[in-house]
Amino acid sequence: MAHKTTHAPSAVTTLTLDERITGALVGAAVGDALGGPVEGWTPEQIAERHGGRVSGVVGPWYGDDWRTARPIAPYHKGDGHVTDDTLMTHALVRVYETVRGHLDAYDVADHLVPDLMSRPRWIPELEAEALPLQRIFLAEKWIVTRLHYGHADPREAGSGNIVNCGAAMYMAPVGLVNAAHPEAAYAEALDVAGAHQSSYGREAAGVLAAAVAAACVPGATPESVVEAALALAKDGTRSAIEAVCEIAAGHTDFESALAPLRAAVAPFDTVGPHYRDPSLGARRPSRLHSIEELPVALGMLLVGGGDYRRTVLGSVNYGRDCDSIATMSGALAGALHGEQGIPVDWVKTVAEASRLDLHAPARALAEVAREVFARDTARRRAHEAAFAELAGGDR
Repeated sequence: MAHKTTHAPSAVTTLTLDERITGALVGAAVGDALGGPVEGWTPEQIAERHGGRVSGVVGPWYGDDWRTARPIAPYHKGDGHVTDDTLMTHALVRVYETVRGHLDAYDVADHLVPDLMSRPRWIPELEAEALPLQRIFLAEKWIVTRLHYGHADPREAGSGNIVNCGAAMYMAPVGLVNAAHPEAAYAEALDVAGAHQSSYGREAAGVLAAAVAAACVPGATPESVVEAALALAKDGTRSAIEAVCEIAAGHTDFESALAPLRAAVAPFDTVGPHYRDPSLGARRPSRLHSIEELPVALGMLLVGGGDYRRTVLGSVNYGRDCDSIATMSGALAGALHGEQGIPVDWVKTVAEASRLDLHAPARALAEVAREVFARDTARRRAHEAAFAELAGGDR
């Protein structure tokens, strides 16, 4: 990064692939559950509602009236329930389990869409068995509309959708399958996300995957993760990350960083100052803009020094789309330090409340990642041998 960080160097953590994948996926789910009940509100409103900053799992914003307070979204957010961020992340892991190789946009059409629309699962926020399609947001329902009903080319299906964080929020598995190879994670995520998003929404998916892959590099730090993201990010996404992380480098406490980080990302965010009442230019394609969630997640990773608790609580108390921010920053902090950095009581509460085995997806993805790496290695060696023979023939 161009800025000079004021943080002390993060402790180097020696972790296995399995530990980093577990940390990232468990960390993402816990961050999601913590952020869900305060999503859409400002830091000031959150503090007023909860008598101070959120410091762990809290109940629904509207208490016992959660079913009727927002009829269009009658979801039980809070009490440790994960949201659609985790539902989509786990669905993508299941696609990897099926394909057992690198994914592309066609795999979204062939495997993710059927998973969303034909296989009932326990949906924590609905407190019922239901199709994931019945819970996900309209921007994610777009995948089903375009691919199943519209028969669009999967590589172009994301065009026309609202540009938001919908693809980026579940791209951590792509970074984990490409652990320690940010460039490969970026390219694969851009292909996968083409079925869902366009413009800076698709770009954010690629950069988030790259950042997760970078967090798996032995000796990685929050600073090296941001450097890797900036090395690949384009257009407004890169500018937004630079602006936010420049400010984040001057803070070590999220309380003082909340307003400055929002001010830094505001020029790139199309939603505007009122999250629940977006501006007329909101979520339209542009080379000048960025989603808000990814730059803020990276900024909070710097502010928290990579510490899971500080990073995620900063993300949660930021408000606005804080479940997705905490999902992303939780994945990054979890990949850096493994599950050992995540409060045990948070993991237990979220797993029990959501009726999810938070560790099963990690075990499955680690197995797939090893298979993919073995095949990549064999292909690379075959290419090296073929190229060496071709180059030798030029002499």
